[in-house]
Amino acid sequence: MNFEFSEEQQMLREQARGFLAEHCTTAVVRAVLDDDSGWDRALWQKIAEMGWTATTVPEAYGGLGLSYYELAVIAEELGRAVAPVPFSSSVYLACEAINRFGTEGQKSAWLPRLASGECVAAFAMAERPGRLALEQLQTQRTADRISGTKTTVADAAVADVAVVLARTGSELELCLVPLKQDGVTIEPVLTLDSSRGHSNLVLKEAPTERLGDKPVTQAQWNRLLDGAAVLFSWEQLGVAESALLQARDYALQRYAFGRAIGSYQAIKHKLAAMYVKNTLARSNAYYGIWALAEGSDELSLAAATARVAAIQAASFAAEENIQTHGGMGFTWEFDCHFYYRRAKLLSLVIGSESVWQDRLVDALARQSAAAA
Repeated sequence: MNFEFSEEQQMLREQARGFLAEHCTTAVVRAVLDDDSGWDRALWQKIAEMGWTATTVPEAYGGLGLSYYELAVIAEELGRAVAPVPFSSSVYLACEAINRFGTEGQKSAWLPRLASGECVAAFAMAERPGRLALEQLQTQRTADRISGTKTTVADAAVADVAVVLARTGSELELCLVPLKQDGVTIEPVLTLDSSRGHSNLVLKEAPTERLGDKPVTQAQWNRLLDGAAVLFSWEQLGVAESALLQARDYALQRYAFGRAIGSYQAIKHKLAAMYVKNTLARSNAYYGIWALAEGSDELSLAAATARVAAIQAASFAAEENIQTHGGMGFTWEFDCHFYYRRAKLLSLVIGSESVWQDRLVDALARQSAAAA
């Protein structure tokens, strides 16, 4: 089985990397961190003009109708550049949910606007940071109103609409909630990575409509989350690769006692360990994107494996990059903290590592039971 990307997908990677090298420099990221705006609007508009926001949107709704493979390529490059844009919220999650579950009218109303980048969408699911316990879900929809509180919702402050996980009685639902209306309160939350704004979303009898014409089953919800986990693993892989390359370059340039510090065994071991974790994460990310793109029954296992490996690789590489830079690595003037901030943020966005370790164990148990 060939897990390598095609020639066209490799060309997309080169195009994306060149574009971001020009338009998403470290100065751009630092400016967003300085002003706490939570995103770079100009960069977002340029990304939309490139067509990335329309990657997997069907052509019937103004999209490009490409596969998840192309989206994975873009996700990795956005992670490599630690781009301060709401791409994951709007594309991996909200856009995907509307495309999967929305009625024809909802798709026609929202997908063209999301594909063009005209509108930004947030995805609100957690009611406890880092946890996704559906049995504890308190947000309720009654008729055309919704009430509840969602915590640390990425990009809520810049979004036009949110896809909100809720219940009606005992049934699980996704609801469309326009954010610029009465009954919606957006409370900014300070996170480690302020280049991606987060907020608590408080809903009090806010007007809403159910996404689609029937409830969402547990299996459908899990598959949506698994798909997002795979795409986040590619973004985390980009973060990990950038941290490794930055550490390698510094180790070759920095001299101590007349030698490049990269010649010392302690630094070599750090770089080697980073490389091993990144390579393992990439292997699992390939498995994940294959399962997602091909609609495999192995998606739950592949997604959990990719997510856990990517969290570990990105966090480890970001930490070891700082250590390789020594005392200067901890300063604001160096860029090491960009990758550390983003790695820590991405490790929690759709559930913490422990959540996905539990999902991995469950997937392995199901696979074992099926084999028996």
